[in-house]
Amino acid sequence: MSKAITGRSQDYSQWYNDLVLKAELADYSAVRGCMVIKPYGFALWENMRDTLDKMFKDTGHVNAYFPLFIPKSLFEAEEKNAEGFAKECAIVTHYRLKADPNQKGKLIVDPEAKLEEELVVRPTSEAIIWSTYKNWIQSYRDLPILVNQWANVVRWEMRTRLFLRTAEFLWQEGHTAHATKEEALVETKKMLDVYADFVENWMAVPVIKG
Repeated sequence: MSKAITGRSQDYSQWYNDLVLKAELADYSAVRGCMVIKPYGFALWENMRDTLDKMFKDTGHVNAYFPLFIPKSLFEAEEKNAEGFAKECAIVTHYRLKADPNQKGKLIVDPEAKLEEELVVRPTSEAIIWSTYKNWIQSYRDLPILVNQWANVVRWEMRTRLFLRTAEFLWQEGHTAHATKEEALVETKKMLDVYADFVENWMAVPVIKG
């Protein structure tokens, strides 16, 4: 098998791709910019996810799930998101297909099925989560909120780089709300330590905290 793998000193990028493909961790897909995570690769993800999930829960966090689609108006309200992700967003504009009257067996987007408001396919969830939190929080008694989400996100990418740059990828995002700035800072430092512990002691990767 080693003979089929490009030498690292010869072509580092190709060496990396060869390893991922030969180890059957992932494969290219029919969707441009996306990849298929194969069973071996997904097992690695499950091990990472399960370990980190336990670390989150040990610090009092709970899991929830928020919609994949975010109304454009909500996304615009989060000004930093709109500016940072605008060029990477996938947008849903219609909700139905129909048979093409000019080509048998072909489908076209139904022009009469245009959404009243476009939906952004989740590049991150701040907008939808904080729009929800404002309904959950009526007073300090409702705090803290310690919520984590395991999800997929989409940031438009036309060239597939296995596990490095793909249009859709798996991740987690924690979103917490606190009664005071001091509590929020304690949470921030605590979770920074959790991430550092995971990366250093489980993934064997050196960490510089930031």
